[in-house]
Amino acid sequence: MLSEKSIPTRERLIVALDVPGIEDAKQLVTTLGDEVVFYKLGLELFMSGDYDALIDWLKAQGKKVFADLKFHDVPETVARAVRQLARRDVDFATVHGGNDAMLKAAADAKGGVRILAVTVLTSLNQDDLEDLGFQCAVKDLVLSRARRALELGCDGVISSGLEAAELRECLGERFLIVSPGIRPLENRLVDDQKRVVTVEEAFMKGADYIVVGRPIRDAGDPRAKAREIQAKIEDLFAGS
Repeated sequence: MLSEKSIPTRERLIVALDVPGIEDAKQLVTTLGDEVVFYKLGLELFMSGDYDALIDWLKAQGKKVFADLKFHDVPETVARAVRQLARRDVDFATVHGGNDAMLKAAADAKGGVRILAVTVLTSLNQDDLEDLGFQCAVKDLVLSRARRALELGCDGVISSGLEAAELRECLGERFLIVSPGIRPLENRLVDDQKRVVTVEEAFMKGADYIVVGRPIRDAGDPRAKAREIQAKIEDLFAGS
């Protein structure tokens, strides 16, 4: 299931900048240096008021940017928001995958931004879905949402590595799978992520990219941890 897309190996690691503000983000990016090319910016940074400035700074450093704002609103509002991101030279953006009109609006407005549909958050498990009223297995909901998103023009999906293999088997190779919830074996029960996999598991099941936040940010030596993960990725894709 190893991805055969022509993605530079070092870009397959996306680091989540889950920090309070722009100076914290810049410090982490500077610490990681050339070990990391791709960064995810989420809601915490958006609420800091420095989101656009950080995007511009990252692009000036030659980095790629994933705007993880998980748009979920009236379709026209989502379309307008996506157009704003396109003007800022963002590479990836997320839209919740539960509404066809919203997904199509985002896909139609994307310009150069690749739209990723969120299938099921990795912080949710089967019990959580049942509490929300879904009477189906997690993997079935992920597959259903992914299929519709791709038919509507999205470029890929956000999915746990646990479902990546089935997505590839059922939907093929011509879309992106970005997998968050990456945890070393020893860290699987220490935070709010429930559907987690290791670096190797995610890629061997068909992920194109992985998103890693806390295991790098909270490491004693973040640069060394990023280097360790990059080495694992390079070993996996050597000769591919």
